[in-house]
Amino acid sequence: MARSRVASPRRQEKAITTTVSGHLIGLKAAQKHALERVYRRTVPPSEVITNELATFMAELSAELHRQIGVVIDRRGRIQHVIVGDHERLFLPDLGRQRAGRARLRGVRLVHTHVLGERLTKDDITDLTKLQLDLIAAIQAGPGGVAGAIEVAHLVPPGPDGVAWEVREPVPLGRLELDFARFIDDLEARFAAATKGVGAGEGLTRAIAVHVTTGSVKRPEVERSLEELQELARTAGVVLVETVVQRRHEPDPRYVVGKGKLQELSLAALHHDAELVIFDQNLSASQARAIADQVELKVIDRTQLILDIFAQRAKSLDGKLQVELAQLKYALPRLSGKGTSMSRLMGGVGGRGPGESKLEIDRRRAKERITLLSRKIEELGKQRVQRRAKRASGSVPVAAIVGYTNAGKSTLLNTLTGADVLAEDKLFATLDPTARRLRFPNEVEYILTDTVGFIRDLPEDLVAAFKATLEELGEADVLVHVVDVSQPGWEERMKAVEAILGDLKLRETPVILAFNKVDRFEDAAEARALCRQWNAVPISALDKGTLKPLTDKLMRFFKR
Repeated sequence: MARSRVASPRRQEKAITTTVSGHLIGLKAAQKHALERVYRRTVPPSEVITNELATFMAELSAELHRQIGVVIDRRGRIQHVIVGDHERLFLPDLGRQRAGRARLRGVRLVHTHVLGERLTKDDITDLTKLQLDLIAAIQAGPGGVAGAIEVAHLVPPGPDGVAWEVREPVPLGRLELDFARFIDDLEARFAAATKGVGAGEGLTRAIAVHVTTGSVKRPEVERSLEELQELARTAGVVLVETVVQRRHEPDPRYVVGKGKLQELSLAALHHDAELVIFDQNLSASQARAIADQVELKVIDRTQLILDIFAQRAKSLDGKLQVELAQLKYALPRLSGKGTSMSRLMGGVGGRGPGESKLEIDRRRAKERITLLSRKIEELGKQRVQRRAKRASGSVPVAAIVGYTNAGKSTLLNTLTGADVLAEDKLFATLDPTARRLRFPNEVEYILTDTVGFIRDLPEDLVAAFKATLEELGEADVLVHVVDVSQPGWEERMKAVEAILGDLKLRETPVILAFNKVDRFEDAAEARALCRQWNAVPISALDKGTLKPLTDKLMRFFKR
C-alpha cells in the first residue's frame, strides 16, 4: 500500500451504514452486494479478524486486483468497507477521536495487499496520524489465497524515539494475538508512560509549539518558550512536551510542516495532552486547519493571555474589558461550526466573562462589542472625573510600570502596607490600584499599580485596556520596575519602553528600579549594573532597600 491518503476533513466521505466507499468504478453488481453484506459480519473481541472474512477479502482482492479494507471497532462491528486500487486505499472520515485519557481511536484497519509488499511507510503514517488501535495487511496471493498477515501498532516511544512496533508476518491461521487483551495492555502501557508527568488537580495537559524563522537565535527561542511556560502555568496549564521547528517561512495553512502535525498527534497520545498552544499568533483559518488535523483544541499566545485576563479580572472595568477583547478575538472565528468550533472555544483560552457569548452569531457579537465599548467609555469618563478631582488637590502621582511579574505589586505592598494580590505568576494584577503615601517632609503623593506589560501585546488587548492604561497618562513620574535576576531582562525592559512609546508616554519622566539585585552573588556587579543604567537597586520584598527609591521620588516631587 504505497500511498494511503486521508482526505481533508471537508472532502472526506460521510460514512453511511452498509455503504461501500472508495474506488467502486468497474465493480459488478454482485461484487458490490457481496461487499455490502460484509457489514452484517462481526469479529469476536479476541480476534483481529476472522479467517473467513480475511479469506473473502483476499479472494475478491485478487479478482479485482485492488486492495480491500475493513475498519472494525472494539465490539467487532464493521464500521467501513473500503475498495482501493492496486496500491492504495482512500480512507473515509473515521469520526472523532474517542474520549478518555490515553486512549487510541477505538478502531483498527485490516486491508489486503496485492503486490506482495509488506506494511509500507504510508501504512505507518495512517496508523500514527489516525491513532488507530492497530493496522494489519493480509497478503492476497495467487488464486485469492490469504497468505501472511502483518500487524503494526503504536507504543510509548522508547529511547530511540520510535513510537510504533511492526510485528513479523505470520500465516493467517497462526496469528496468536488476543485483541481484547492486547488493547487493554497497550492502553495500560500508555497510561503508565504518562503517569510520571502529572498535571495536578484541575490542570490541563498541553503541548507547546514554537516555529522559528530567519536568524532567530536559540537563546531567544528558549526565553520565549520559558515565558510561554509561565503563561501556561498562570492559566492552570502544564506543558508536557515542546515541539520546535525552524522553517524558512511558516506554512500558510498549518504554520508547521505536515510531518510536525503528525508528531503533534503522537506527542498528544504519548503525553495524554488535550491542548496545543502555539507560541505565535494564529489566524482563524490556521487554528481551524490545525485543530482538524490533530483533533485537539488549538490556541495561540493571544488566546492564552486572554484566558489569564479572564481569570484575573475582578473589577467591573476589568471584566468588561476582558469580554470585549475576547469577542474581538473570537469574531473572525465564529464562522467555524461543529467539532472545529468546539476545539477553538471553551475551556482554556475561551473562559471568563465572555465565555457564554463566544459562540453567538456574528451579528449579535458585533452588537455586544458596540455595547461593551459604550460601557467602557462611560466608565472611562468616570475615571477622568476621579482623576480630575484628585489632581485638583495638587497631589502628585507616581505610577509603577514594568513587565509582568517584575515585582510591581510587591513594591506597592511593601511601600504602602497594602494587601494587593502579589503572586509569582504573570498578570497577577489587572485592575489599577492607588494608595496615598506621605514623605517624611509631609509631602503626599499617590502611588498606583497597573497591569503588567508583555512582549507583542495583542493590539485588541491594548485597545481593550486603554481605559486602564490611561492612569499612566496622568502620572507625574513612572517607576519602571525591572527584574534583573532573569536572563533576557534587557529585552523585557525594551519591550516595556516600546509599549510606553505606543501609549505616547515617552515624555513622562521615568525612574528605573532594578529589582531583585539581592540575588546577585557579587554585590559589586549589581552596583556597577545600576550605575551603568542610572537605576535604583531595590529588593521589593525588603523595605530596608527602598530608601534610595523613596529619596529619589521625594527629590523629584520637591522640584
